[in-house]
Amino acid sequence: MTWEQIYNFLGITDFIYFISSPIIQDVLFPVKIIFISFAIFFLAIIYYFTVNSSWIRNYFLEDVVEFFSWQAFGTKQIADRWKKIRKRLDTGVESEYKLAIIEGEDFLLEVLDERGFEGKNFEEIIASTGVGLLANQEELIQAHKIRNSIVYEPNFSIDLEETKIILLIFETAVKTVSAN
Repeated sequence: MTWEQIYNFLGITDFIYFISSPIIQDVLFPVKIIFISFAIFFLAIIYYFTVNSSWIRNYFLEDVVEFFSWQAFGTKQIADRWKKIRKRLDTGVESEYKLAIIEGEDFLLEVLDERGFEGKNFEEIIASTGVGLLANQEELIQAHKIRNSIVYEPNFSIDLEETKIILLIFETAVKTVSAN
């Protein structure tokens, strides 16, 4: 028995001829249009939500960047931001030193906020990280007090060396939080 005889015996050949007949195709054409429209609509929705969600960035691009750069995702952005803050120290102007300290603390608060640490004020946010994450909490509190003096005392004065120390405290905290 050949395959052709088996198909004829089962009626498969007749069914294929029936389905592919022009009469049935004309009847099924509106149904085909409806299903094609649904397929295009749902593909467009899938594309829209994929582009507008952070799924690709979080689960794909970050891993690819980490793999090829051999560093944690965002390390370059952190280094670039600190370079911009440290560039203020090259001016030799005290007001730029003050701005560098304010920007350094703001950057630390942004990083802590991104990691989900919350609190009503700076001290509570730092305390919420725990000693295990930020070992230099006391230094951060002292640096914050100096930052507050800069903001609230118009005649507060600061020199380059003290600014470098404060920025190093903030930078160490940012890198520690970002690495974990």
